[in-house]
Amino acid sequence: MNTDRPLDAVTSIKLKLGLLVGASVLAAVLVAAIGDGAGVPWWQSVPVTAGAAVAVTQWLARGMTSPLRAMTDAARRMAVGDYGQRVSATSSDEVGQLARTFNAMAAELAGADLERRRLIATVSHELRTPLTAQRALLENLADGVVEPDPETLRAALAQAERLSALVGDLLDLSRIDAGVAPLALGPVRVADLLERAVAEAGVSGRPVRVRQVVEPRDLEVSADPARLAQLVANLADNAVRHSPPYGEVRLSARLDGPAHWVLEVRDEGPGIAAEDAGRVFERFGTGADSAGGTGLGLAIVRWVCELHGGRVEVVPGDGGACFRVTLPVSPDAERPSHLREIPSAATPLNTPVPPTQEAAMGVPTPVPAGAAVPPATAVGPYGGGGPGPVDGALSRVWPEPDRRPRVGVVGAAAGIGLLAALTWPYRGIGLATSLVMVATGALMWTVARHRRDPWTIGGGVVALLLASVATLRDAGGVVTLSVLAGVAVAAAALTRAHGLLAILASWAAWPLSALRGLPLLGRTITATSRVSVLWPVVRTVVLSLLVLVVFGGLFATGDAVFGSWASALVPDLGWDTIVLRGFLFVLLTGVALTGAYLALNPPQADLVALPESRRTRPVWEWAVPVGVVVLLFGGFLVAQATVLFGGDAYLRRTTGLTHAEYVHQGFGQLTVATAFTVLVMTLTLRIATRESARDRLVVRVLLGALGVFTLAVVASALYRMSLYQDAFGYTVLRVFVDGFELWLGLVVLMLLVAVLGLSTRWVARAVLVSGAVFTLGFAAMNPDAWVAGQNIDRYEATGKVDTLYLSTLSADAAPVLAERLPREMAACVVGSPADLEVFDRRATDDVLGWNLGRARAESALATVGSPPTDCSAYLTDTYQR
Repeated sequence: MNTDRPLDAVTSIKLKLGLLVGASVLAAVLVAAIGDGAGVPWWQSVPVTAGAAVAVTQWLARGMTSPLRAMTDAARRMAVGDYGQRVSATSSDEVGQLARTFNAMAAELAGADLERRRLIATVSHELRTPLTAQRALLENLADGVVEPDPETLRAALAQAERLSALVGDLLDLSRIDAGVAPLALGPVRVADLLERAVAEAGVSGRPVRVRQVVEPRDLEVSADPARLAQLVANLADNAVRHSPPYGEVRLSARLDGPAHWVLEVRDEGPGIAAEDAGRVFERFGTGADSAGGTGLGLAIVRWVCELHGGRVEVVPGDGGACFRVTLPVSPDAERPSHLREIPSAATPLNTPVPPTQEAAMGVPTPVPAGAAVPPATAVGPYGGGGPGPVDGALSRVWPEPDRRPRVGVVGAAAGIGLLAALTWPYRGIGLATSLVMVATGALMWTVARHRRDPWTIGGGVVALLLASVATLRDAGGVVTLSVLAGVAVAAAALTRAHGLLAILASWAAWPLSALRGLPLLGRTITATSRVSVLWPVVRTVVLSLLVLVVFGGLFATGDAVFGSWASALVPDLGWDTIVLRGFLFVLLTGVALTGAYLALNPPQADLVALPESRRTRPVWEWAVPVGVVVLLFGGFLVAQATVLFGGDAYLRRTTGLTHAEYVHQGFGQLTVATAFTVLVMTLTLRIATRESARDRLVVRVLLGALGVFTLAVVASALYRMSLYQDAFGYTVLRVFVDGFELWLGLVVLMLLVAVLGLSTRWVARAVLVSGAVFTLGFAAMNPDAWVAGQNIDRYEATGKVDTLYLSTLSADAAPVLAERLPREMAACVVGSPADLEVFDRRATDDVLGWNLGRARAESALATVGSPPTDCSAYLTDTYQR
């Protein structure tokens, strides 16, 4: 099987597609099963499984659609006159057959183009000769150099007749091309036809004898008299021109059965070589120039034969040339399909092709007349250098101007994946995590197209700071939030996105780079395959490692001494460990490679935007809805003031809720309302009319009031959450929601500034940067430790504490818990099973697994000592809701 095009032997495109889908699904199932059996986390297993399915699809699909893309490219080139294009086709399916048919068509078009250019050259030469002679003769007559005697006039007439014959041939040729020549059948007496042809042949003045024989003498057939006379005249003229002086040309006609008759024209000339016999009937065929003709006569003979449903052929022989014409005695009046008139609704074939984008991009232009046809060029290699799966859909916003292979980029991405595979498993979040992220960022920075742009530089610095959180904090939620924020900032910085949709598109561009970058990966692999030493070295290393693992494992398990030596030299590489590291290698290599492609070839994210608003709506069309929202916010604030001044008694009498229950009830809704307000203000700034000062005033007043009311709602939401936390304690989630609501308030402030200036172009970037800064601030405040401290403050004030919740906090909270809680309580909280699962990882942590939060927790565990035997009295959740 051809590994480059594994499905070439399959003869059906439907069967190929079925095999493609089945193999990709099978690959995904197998990889998912292996990952599940080895305990690989879902966030590692799902991307690798999807990548395996895509990889199998790409491998099996090699060559399936390449001919189609190649034909598209070749057709564009042929549209501007480059007929030397050919398509490589090795498959046996419908696409391969289409490619071979396309090549045949291209060859025919190349031949037709060659004939066209030869026509221009031949006609130019043929017209110039008699025109030059006529001009010289007329100049001599005008100047009185020669007398206008009969001999001089006959010479002028001969040149005019030569021009007339040439023009007649060209008109016949145009009729052939257009398929509009009529066929008027009628009775034709063959003997009379040949006698006229012999008489016309004698006018040429060549000393050649022309004889004609008809059997039977009274042979009569049905044909188009004019066309048949043209056929005989062309054959006779061709024979006379090629016969030697005082030679003989013989025209003979006879019946060939009841339905056909045969005409043979034989001369005593040099004859026709066997290899040229098939080409003499082509336009400008063999011998045209040497005999002084245009090469159109025999092409017209073949056309007339086909028009009558007959054929013409060269009869091989030793002396001279012999043409045999076989025609039906009574031809069908219906012309063959390829000679019928083309419907006028079709575009004329000679319509000039307008300049295209391909011509501007360097596609070859039509070849000048008389030049040689360029050699055929095979278009569209199958080897992975073609467009990616999303190329057509994203080509406008995501072009790929640089198509060079990137061996260094792919190698660096593989190195990052290997670093992660070697350092991440069985280590907690720590230094190794940050190192891999920093290495990925360094690769992206190195190849970034816009790395000197201030926005890109600033985004890179912020992403670097967010990557360091993995070394400073142990809380998984904080680290995850920081990583996601870093990815968002890096993507927006690399694409230099401005608008909101552009920034969202930049976030989607990172995963889409896995598909958009497939051609780059294919070109790189193809480039490395040309290095004669590289792949043998890779195969040798892989084979050596395989032998080492297999035989080393056998010997290590078969001999205790050898096993002890192997354990000292080689880390524990069980099956599940190998699978886990393999999944990590593929995943992180893919992340680094897609990030590098995004940096190397960023999409034009700013093109992803809503169409420009016409802003012709009347004021009331948008002002009324916004006014309704403002009134609703005002009514809500009035209700808040009523509760504030009415007290708990009014609240219980009206709603039946306590104050704590009341403030907890609506916090989520207020957060959503704040987010919706941001959307309302953004859309209003987009569609609101600003043509007059009154329009601009209405925009500022309504949106300003909405923004101020929203800030009041933000303050109300924060106040509600503060009261609830005072009553039931603090959690990391509640603190995060507080921060999110506070950030939404900052966004509203930005929109208020945008309302004053009536410009929102800067808002999207400012929102992104503020979100990243808030994430850094959230990580810097150490939320787990802060929440632990607040709950301990509440415990010291009220004696109420949810120790069961405190025991679920990450290692970041351990120092505060150990320092401020009573020793036995602290020992139970810090040393609970929930925490031990986290802290026990410290035994396997080395320099690469170092984490500030866990390092501080280690000291805290040493101070509190071992927990008591029974911790049930200290681990309660009575007061936490």
